[in-house]
Amino acid sequence: MNKVFVIGAGGVSSVTIHKMAQLNNDFNEIVLASRTIKKCKDIQTKIKQKYGVKITIEELDADNVKNTSKLLKKHKPNLAVNLALPYQDLSIMESCLNENVHYLDTANYESKDEAKFEYKWQWDLNKKFLKKNLMALLGSGFDPGVTNVYTAYTKKHYLDKIEYLDILDCNGGDHGQPFATNFNPEINIREITAKSKYFSNGKWIYGNPLSKKISFDFPEVGKKNMYLMYHEELESLVKNFSEIKRARFWMTFGDQYLNYLKVIQDIGLSSIKPINYKGLDIIPLKFLKKILPDPGSLGKYTKGKTCIGTIISGKKNNKDKTFYTYNICDHEKCFEEVGSQAVAYTTGVPAMIGSLLILKKEWFRAGVWNVEQFDPDPFMKLLNLHGLPHQSIELKTKLKF
Repeated sequence: MNKVFVIGAGGVSSVTIHKMAQLNNDFNEIVLASRTIKKCKDIQTKIKQKYGVKITIEELDADNVKNTSKLLKKHKPNLAVNLALPYQDLSIMESCLNENVHYLDTANYESKDEAKFEYKWQWDLNKKFLKKNLMALLGSGFDPGVTNVYTAYTKKHYLDKIEYLDILDCNGGDHGQPFATNFNPEINIREITAKSKYFSNGKWIYGNPLSKKISFDFPEVGKKNMYLMYHEELESLVKNFSEIKRARFWMTFGDQYLNYLKVIQDIGLSSIKPINYKGLDIIPLKFLKKILPDPGSLGKYTKGKTCIGTIISGKKNNKDKTFYTYNICDHEKCFEEVGSQAVAYTTGVPAMIGSLLILKKEWFRAGVWNVEQFDPDPFMKLLNLHGLPHQSIELKTKLKF
């Protein structure tokens, strides 16, 4: 009997729960917990209507280790799937250690008080998970997640050695709103406004946010401006593929989005430092999150496609080779299937797949691990089966920029 305890009831969680309900023979019992019980009830109702599957719901503030441990003890799941805020990663991992539950997430820990994205705090729990014979799988979303698996897959099947890695994340969708984010605005804006960072010849090179722009012609999307950013999977990938000479991450943004973002920054609404208003401490970015459209509401309006993938250059039999592996995901098709847009879909599906591989023991090893440390083939097979098929093509030359 496989029982999962899913924490968080946003757009990604909704996709993951839909996908788990489609595989009810593998996910026999599903518990969904969030501090927003109304969102849990909405998902519960949709799942019952669409699949005839009953899920259990609970109200939970996952910052509270005692209460989280209490619910884990009550339900005794095999696996806790953390789709809540990345600030809560450590408290949920501690709760899993308390109650002997395996753990999975889609994003690495970050502090509420500083936009700093590092795996260090989670990797430091490795000995504790080993001692309890528990597994923690980090970053089982798309980026991080699928991009890490693409890297491992390219190394296994196409290259003897990876030298240059570029991750390209393009959202060619249009939701028709003046300004909105496709996932949690608080996390999205913190990430985008942080300093850029990439790895080159053993060192991290820093730059101003969104200061390097390149035009790239994406398959089935067309030409888009993409910007150099830091993204968390770079940290684990250069650690686990030590031969990498350079690793970079790029993401596309439209001019309108960036213009609004600049205004938001200029007037201080992107700040995470509290300000006092009539005796109340208010964090501007949290306030902004409340007045922006809920990303979960954008699915019915969003048209277009995403294209996310890796371009990897290296050696095969001492010859230079470059491979582009990517997925195309259609916003409207995602909404038709699970009621969500493609950005949530591309994260929610890999969370289900990582969970399935743990439950089936196809991916299982005590300790704290990133997805690229396992055989990529089972994950890639399941991506193809569950809505995220990939294409791998050989390019004539490595990237010129």
